[in-house]
Amino acid sequence: MAKCEICNKNVHFGNNVSHSHRKSRKMWKPNVKSVRVKTEGGGTKKMNVCTACLRSGKVERA
Repeated sequence: MAKCEICNKNVHFGNNVSHSHRKSRKMWKPNVKSVRVKTEGGGTKKMNVCTACLRSGKVERA
């Protein structure tokens, strides 16, 4: 399942509501990318990170 390893952003559930107000189940997934990230020790690690964490600078790409 799509989950960010930095901020733990996960899927959200809700309803699609049509014009006639009929409801069907819907799932929203976060925009998670598999990127190589620099670690504290100077090495690299492959992690699943959402694009919000990448843009905000919470992680640094290798």
